[in-house]
Parts: sequence; structure tokens; C-alpha cells
Amino acid sequence: MTADPPSTDRPDPAPPGGSFGPALRPLGWGAPFQWLALGWRDFMRAPGIGLFYGACFMVMGWALMKVFQNAPAYTLALSAGFLLMGPFLCLGLYQTSRVLERGERPDFGASLMAWDTRTGTLAIFGFVLLVLEMLWGRASLIVFAVSFDGMPDFKGSLAALLDPENLNFIVAYLIVGAFFAGLIFAVSVVSIPMILDRPTDAITAGLTSFRLVLTQPGVMLLWGALLTVLVVLALLPWFAGLLIVGPVTGHATWHAYRAAVSAELSA
Repeated sequence: MTADPPSTDRPDPAPPGGSFGPALRPLGWGAPFQWLALGWRDFMRAPGIGLFYGACFMVMGWALMKVFQNAPAYTLALSAGFLLMGPFLCLGLYQTSRVLERGERPDFGASLMAWDTRTGTLAIFGFVLLVLEMLWGRASLIVFAVSFDGMPDFKGSLAALLDPENLNFIVAYLIVGAFFAGLIFAVSVVSIPMILDRPTDAITAGLTSFRLVLTQPGVMLLWGALLTVLVVLALLPWFAGLLIVGPVTGHATWHAYRAAVSAELSA
């Protein structure tokens, strides 16, 4: 494995640390933009692989939208959950960036099979994310149930979200969404690249990711906001932007992990 790339950004005054798992590096405010630049570089170095995964994201978006029309209460939760589970869907992109970092030529077949060596750990972590998604969906249903008589159709649910008279519903729905979105982001932002890159268990990976968000909330909130804005913009028109934004942010997530998580154990 190559040496971890040095950070070119000014570190925060108080360096993060912890007593569990690998040590965390302090990150400057410019780090998220640097990760995106490195993600774009990796995409341009292996455009065929990136476009394949981007096309997968786009097609999945079409399929999910069709499902959402028949289950409006799950629209916000499932769409946000789909986007936040991107790291799990981007294993092939992480593998590609990993190979490029070593100065080797990426292989499309190897990217497809990136999960093969860490199947058990990834399955455990995927189950945890699935449980969080199910809880999110159930909480969304409860908010709808206590706010309306019966379930509105797809257009009706969108109208309800935009109607100022439903302010209590809108606030409750957004609070529930923000809570679960933040929780999923916190436990997964660097955990899956970490599982792919080193021999670790799902609990250590998830706690390392959570510790990173807790110790450096400003930078990680900025990173989450950038991802959200880019992905939302990529949804128009008809998810076509995911063809490029999906692989670029996938590669960038790998660089976020490499910049934030040290190979050394925390003191």
C-alpha cells in the first residue's frame, strides 16, 4: 500500500483523536473540495468504469421513481436513503481509485468483484444500514398517518409537502428525515472504503466513521452538504446528471477516507 497522501489544508486547532480504532487526521476546510478534484481526476483516468457505474445510478433512479409513485410516504426516506447508501454501491469505484493510487491500471472486472474479499463484513454492515432504512421508512409512515386521513397519492403527497397549511407535518417530516439521514451519513461516510482497504470489522469501521463526524463536525457537515447539493442537482433532468456526479463523488469518497483515516492506531 502506498503512503497516505499528506494534507495540504490548514488543520483545525484541536486535532481529533480517540481510543478506539485507527487514528484520525485533522482536516482543513478546503479538504472536501480537494476530494472532489481528486474524484474528477480519477474519473477522467478511468472514464469507462465511471460511466458504467454512473449509468447504473441513473437506471436505478428511474426504477426507484416508478416505485415511489406507488408508495408516496416512502418517497423522501427511500430517495435520501438511496443516495446516502451510495458508498455501498460505489465499491467498484473505490477499488478503481485504490488501484490508481498504487500507480496501476484499473480493471473493470476487478471493480465488479471488489466486494468478494470482504463479503462477510460488508454483509453485516449492509444489514445495519438496511435496519436504519426500515426504521426511517416506518417513522415516515407514522408522520403521514398522524397528519392525514388516509395516505395521499404521489401528487397529493408532493402537494402536502409544499402546502404552508401543513407546516407541522412538513417540520416533523424534515426532522425525522434529517435525523436518520445524519445517522446513516455518520456511520457510513468512510466506513465502507475502510472495510475494502484494510482488515477490519464492521463495528470498528462504523465507529471510526462516527468518531470522525463527531470530532470534526464542521468539515464533515460541509462534505455532506456538498454531496447533497451535487446529487440533488444531478437528479434533473431525469437523473441524467448521475452519469457523471455519481462516479465523481464515489471516487471522491475514497480520497476522503484516505485523507481522514490514518494507518496507525489511535493513542
